[in-house]
Amino acid sequence: MIQMFEKYMIVENDAENIIENGKVTAFKFGARLPYYRGIALSLVEDIVIKVDGEDVPRETIKFSAHGNTYTLKEMETETEDRWNMGEVAYITVEKEGGLPKGEHKVFMLLNMRIAYLPFPSIRKSEKTVAIA
Repeated sequence: MIQMFEKYMIVENDAENIIENGKVTAFKFGARLPYYRGIALSLVEDIVIKVDGEDVPRETIKFSAHGNTYTLKEMETETEDRWNMGEVAYITVEKEGGLPKGEHKVFMLLNMRIAYLPFPSIRKSEKTVAIA
């Protein structure tokens, strides 16, 4: 399979810890859809994240785009909202303390259900992101 858009999946220089009520509760990074058309969120079969080689539990991952935030479970039935081509969405991982300052290797697997494809559309990318 020819992989074209994967190099744009993880947005470089767009990662940070999230502070709520004075505590770091999570980290997030920007992500783009590796597909030439936008898709309904319900067509995202799964998002798998690894940071520095460690699997991130699925239940700690949230997806945000244009002001709306969803758990991966909520995305399964979200047919009205879309992830548009080129749009930077944010993948948030709930993790007390976030990530330490410095560089981290982030791996992302995106499994999409595309109606006309006779096979799963599984896209993968890994990049180094920095937490300031």
